[in-house]
Amino acid sequence: MTDTTGTTDLDAEDRKIVTLARSARARNGVAEGAAVRDETGRTYVAGTVALESLKLSALQTAVAMAVASGATSLEAAAVVSAAETPADEDRAAVRDLGGPETPVLLAGPDGTLRLRVTAG
Repeated sequence: MTDTTGTTDLDAEDRKIVTLARSARARNGVAEGAAVRDETGRTYVAGTVALESLKLSALQTAVAMAVASGATSLEAAAVVSAAETPADEDRAAVRDLGGPETPVLLAGPDGTLRLRVTAG
């Protein structure tokens, strides 16, 4: 299930995580920025991790941060990237914590929503 509408069609909470993801990407000078919102409304923001011994996408890192902070579920996830679709590994990480119906928003570097899919 996909939707290629612009960010004006997002509710305020989804716009917030897209904005946070975009900020993380710019601030850290990384290829991707991501943010997730847990079941209590808390957000976790991350950029790509590219160490010699550890490589995680921004979305995998944001999910890991949520888990490490005690989140038990996710309401939504957003990634800002030049990619055309969210990586299967990213959707799997979101699905592991949030379930298959959790929305994953993909926005371009300018913050415009390109794609909305479920983690499923």
